[in-house]
Amino acid sequence: MSRVVVIGGGISGLASAALLARDGHTVTVLEQKGSLGGRAGSWESEGFRFDTGPSWYLMPEVFDHFYKLLGTSSEEQLTLVTLDPGYRVYFEGLTEPVDISADRAENIAIFESIEKGAGKKLDAYLDSALDTYDMAKKKFLYTTFADLRPLVTRDVLRRTGKLARMLTMPLSRLVARTVRDLRLRQILGFPAVLLGSSPYITPSLYHLMSHLDLADGVLYPMGGFSRVIQSIVDLAGAEGVEIVTGATVSRIVVVDGIAKGVEYTDAAGATVALDADLVVSAADLHHTETQLLEQPDRSYPEPHWESRVPGPSALLLYLGVEGELPELEHHTLLFTREWKKGFDAIFGDPSSVPNPASIYVCKPSGVDPDVAPDGHENVFVLVPIPADPGIGRGGIEGGGDARIEKLADVIIDQIGAWAGIPDFAARVTVRRTAGPGDFQAELNAWRGTALGPAHVLKQSAFFREGNKSKKVEGLYYVGGSTIPGIGLPMCLISAEILVKRLRGDTSTTPLPEPLRSTV
Repeated sequence: MSRVVVIGGGISGLASAALLARDGHTVTVLEQKGSLGGRAGSWESEGFRFDTGPSWYLMPEVFDHFYKLLGTSSEEQLTLVTLDPGYRVYFEGLTEPVDISADRAENIAIFESIEKGAGKKLDAYLDSALDTYDMAKKKFLYTTFADLRPLVTRDVLRRTGKLARMLTMPLSRLVARTVRDLRLRQILGFPAVLLGSSPYITPSLYHLMSHLDLADGVLYPMGGFSRVIQSIVDLAGAEGVEIVTGATVSRIVVVDGIAKGVEYTDAAGATVALDADLVVSAADLHHTETQLLEQPDRSYPEPHWESRVPGPSALLLYLGVEGELPELEHHTLLFTREWKKGFDAIFGDPSSVPNPASIYVCKPSGVDPDVAPDGHENVFVLVPIPADPGIGRGGIEGGGDARIEKLADVIIDQIGAWAGIPDFAARVTVRRTAGPGDFQAELNAWRGTALGPAHVLKQSAFFREGNKSKKVEGLYYVGGSTIPGIGLPMCLISAEILVKRLRGDTSTTPLPEPLRSTV
């Protein structure tokens, strides 16, 4: 049995710990905060319970497979509700929103009603998205890329031309070839934001994401994503994982090129040395490499990051609102007319905050009564902005930096105006904000990004940073800043391919269920 230290108690660290323990290792998780979940945390105030980060439950089969590796299932761990409509979209200058259905055929009809011929084109687009999605799961998501030979198979070679085109063509161009109406282009292009990127720089390979929201359907776990985190905490505990909160790791101990453990400061302020045979960092990769390792031990030193592209940061708002809000669905999107201009502002050099901004709003209280007091709504708002900690930090009841709070005021007014809720601002009874400075300070996020490195071509698949140190034996990485990428499903997969890496398994398919120890 190997002694393993996992740095970070977010979903990837917890999932890795659970799988490693089941595989026969002795595992300790060190989390710097007093609570678990990382980006997928929770905050409560005056009877409201807010998920602090992720709010889209996509790729349900990935969650179910992870649970089955641990001898259970999504059905046993969660109560999942299908959202219908999956989401609502408001467009600048138009009063009528578009509701995206949980049913593929209905969405095809919606596209056709907006643009003649678009329904048939969406049908073909979704066929291609499903084919690409299935290929990604079979060949590219569940592999460590330690050996590329398993990728060279007949089905991949048969799609070589298509894959090459989709890797070099931006998503925006594929979308423009599919539909003409700006509204439809925005609906097909927005999944790039879920990847921490822009449709203008994201490879069109990622059109596969449209299968998830337009055909597969959007789900919600009752209790929110804090319930997902708690289920993994419980499963990790059942496997014998030790979890230590209030433990801030300051150093990965390396002796003669081999990871030997970590040093951390505990909740009482004492310095603790913890020996280990393996160290797994679920912390931000830039932080791990540039702060926890000495210069000679860094696979990705500071100059490496100068050429990398961070995903956007975000202004986050947690709002408790009095009264009902039928104008908002569980997921509501507000898209500006100057779509490309907004992305150019976020990813430009110099960057700037888009004005007006495109906005994402989540209202879980429409489905889950436990997240808000009676007669109130729970509203979470995310506004993509540049990855620039200098924009500021948020706070409670207007206590954040002036620039953040002023922007929050503008966003609240914009939601009220575009969604037809003229008294929206006056009905806010609880308010908390967060900005890029919070992502940097609380999550050690590179440049204050909300998600991680953007999924541009040079940061996707085998071009993304790998999950094993190139300099230190026994040091591994998981989470959104390494393979396979951004999002809760990807974080769960990163935990699984860590197990595959330790086993020397170079296959491209998921591990058999349930996971059986090889130790």
